[in-house]
Amino acid sequence: MSLHSCLNGTTLQTPNLSSIPTFSSSPRLVFLPLHKPPLPRLIKTLATSSSLTTSPITTNSQNEKGGKPQWKATIDFKWIRDNKDVVAANIRNRNSDADLDLVLNLYDQMFNLQKEVERVRTERNAVASKMKGKLEPSERQRLIEEGKNLKEGLVALEEDLLKLNEELQQEAQRIPNMTHPDVPIGGEDSSTTRKTVGSSPQFTFPVKDHLQLGKELDLFDFDAAAEVSGSKFYYLKNEAVLLEMALLNWTLSEVTKRGFTPLTTPEIVRSSVVEKCGFQPRGKNTQVYSIDDSDQCLIGTAEIPVGGLHMDSILSDSLLPLKYVAFSHCFRTEAGAAGAATRGLYRVHQFSKVEMFIFCRPEESEHYHEELIKIEEDMFSSLGLHFKTLDMASEDLGAPAYRKFDVEAWMPGLERFGEISSASNCTDYQSRRLGIRYRPSEAQVTSAKKSKGNLAPPQFVHTLNATACAVPRMIVCLLENYQQEDGSVLIPEPLRPFMGGLNVIARKS
Repeated sequence: MSLHSCLNGTTLQTPNLSSIPTFSSSPRLVFLPLHKPPLPRLIKTLATSSSLTTSPITTNSQNEKGGKPQWKATIDFKWIRDNKDVVAANIRNRNSDADLDLVLNLYDQMFNLQKEVERVRTERNAVASKMKGKLEPSERQRLIEEGKNLKEGLVALEEDLLKLNEELQQEAQRIPNMTHPDVPIGGEDSSTTRKTVGSSPQFTFPVKDHLQLGKELDLFDFDAAAEVSGSKFYYLKNEAVLLEMALLNWTLSEVTKRGFTPLTTPEIVRSSVVEKCGFQPRGKNTQVYSIDDSDQCLIGTAEIPVGGLHMDSILSDSLLPLKYVAFSHCFRTEAGAAGAATRGLYRVHQFSKVEMFIFCRPEESEHYHEELIKIEEDMFSSLGLHFKTLDMASEDLGAPAYRKFDVEAWMPGLERFGEISSASNCTDYQSRRLGIRYRPSEAQVTSAKKSKGNLAPPQFVHTLNATACAVPRMIVCLLENYQQEDGSVLIPEPLRPFMGGLNVIARKS
């Protein structure tokens, strides 16, 4: 099934940041020896089209003074118009505020205005052709005046067309991706459980939460971090530092065994790249830290810089799928987050994370979505966690996601399940914005249509992302589930080789 993705809205309200979090030195990771091919050589190209129904439109991350748009994205307005009822139902099911009727009205206006521009341009060219021949002075003067009037009219029409195109794309960006037919319809409570693994640990002593355990074992310092950086920041200390390094190295080791290429990424990116991935860097209640007086943001996930890795490229079919596993620090404003359930390490402004990302052929994305969630489930099972995998409901999907699976693990201190991971299939939503295509091999081409040079026409890839390890919440899970009656915490066996052989975190004497 070929999906024609649409775009969500982006506003231009910039949160005023009096300061940006100071980057700490990145932890030095000790990787196992890897034998990976170099990153693929790419054919660079700008995604363009001569068809009105698929012509790239500019986003509203544009210079407010009317400067050149920073980027363009391909939207199939004809498909949206021809499938109006389906798109309208999808907007309702996702509780989106997109105005489909306005988008279609603007599209029709632009279509008609485009035809008028072409008509006037044709008339102007005809007048110019007539002036090449022998003419009476009076006739030549008449044609000069007519050509001048046509030119002035054309300039006005083209300005109107540009403004209309900008308004159309701003409204169209609010339309979310289409939704998998098996996704439950409704709010978060409508999400369904795909799988449950393990059972909650049974304790014969009063259960402590990770905050109390961390204080008694001297693993965290939230008070000092609050003085230095503000609320929702933290220092890790002693064995907690070793545990973070162990989780990162173990995760990278496990995922690279499955054919993923390891990456570290930039942690400051252009706002346009954030927008192309479907996030709203300058919207109300944004989760993104924007840097004042610049077009840059701090990343909230490595999904963003990895998604931009092959921006404006045509990939060789033989290179697909491209699988990456990326380590980065992540920064989130956590706007609106409050309450006891978010205390401690559960919801913080800065954390380390390992992210999986796949570029693949459209017909393979559902297969790789299942592969990603299985990798997550296998790793969490090997750590002995009690968790459930959810098929998230339509209203809980971000604008880019066609379908999303969440993993929630049991946290005894919170006495509830808490999200530790997710895996999303974004189909061609992001690639249409990022300009990432591939050229199918001859064996895959069933249509007689060929592009220049007798090559198969390029198609947009599908993108998928999944969290392999979000360190703070994994630390919460491990401390609370592996606590012992004497106040110590056992280290799960898979992590012990990465902890220098340490088996238990005990109280300091």
